[in-house]
Amino acid sequence: MTQQNAIQLFEDKKVRTIWDDEQEKWFFSIVDVIEVLTESPRPRKYWNALKTQLNTEGSELSQKLGQLKMQSADGKYYLTDVADTEQLFRLIQSIPSPKAEPFKLWLAQVASERLDEMQDPELTIDRAMEQYLRLGYSENWINQRLKSIEIRKELTDEWKNRGLKEGQQFATLTDIITKAWAGKTTKEYKVLKGLKKENLRDNMTNIELILNMLAEASTKDISQAVEPKDFEESKLVAKQGGHVASVARKELEAKTGKKVVSSVNAKTVLADGKATKNLDTKTKR
Repeated sequence: MTQQNAIQLFEDKKVRTIWDDEQEKWFFSIVDVIEVLTESPRPRKYWNALKTQLNTEGSELSQKLGQLKMQSADGKYYLTDVADTEQLFRLIQSIPSPKAEPFKLWLAQVASERLDEMQDPELTIDRAMEQYLRLGYSENWINQRLKSIEIRKELTDEWKNRGLKEGQQFATLTDIITKAWAGKTTKEYKVLKGLKKENLRDNMTNIELILNMLAEASTKDISQAVEPKDFEESKLVAKQGGHVASVARKELEAKTGKKVVSSVNAKTVLADGKATKNLDTKTKR
């Protein structure tokens, strides 16, 4: 089974999804959907209560739902209750919400767009560009972000070729790369930027993105050159790849007198109505 994790946006709110190539189906995080529809501060508790209610009523829906690994706020992957489009349509019937009908239309559109993208992969890039523009990001920043997605995929493909496992091993290697070039683990970096569920790369400045790309591209190239035999050897490669970007970061900081690793995040910048001008710069310390 080939699966691809993705983030979809409904009214600028994120819903974690996984596309299953074999079944040609989207699977959606139920907790994320409930948070969107109910705006509950505790969507997981809401879902647990709803499952109990469905079981009491004799519904077989909750028993047919599955679990897939999805990325959590800490950057790690955990088993998460998911539903395909058809199951989600049925589940929404049990959730009183004025957003139910718009959400159903959105679900149908997401399913249709994915089938279109399978025929024309360029549509994936176009739609990602549209989503970022709708959120208020600058075109300059978006171009860097899309390139970073491409480089990240090349790296994860290399890891898969080496027999490494998605989830914990990928997260560990990413932490090593980030620590090597930025001096912080992914979690520490997110704390600096005041992030929780948000994607770290979506909150990087242009320079941070460029150096992160350099670190990941270097790791991929080194891995292809030395051909690590296992996870332990891949950890050494990840540190070497991150070090390449660390050298560049320190030299840039020495020349400019400015720190590259910044507390700037997209949420505060967009809230101030400044688009992403500040994401194209560095913060002096």
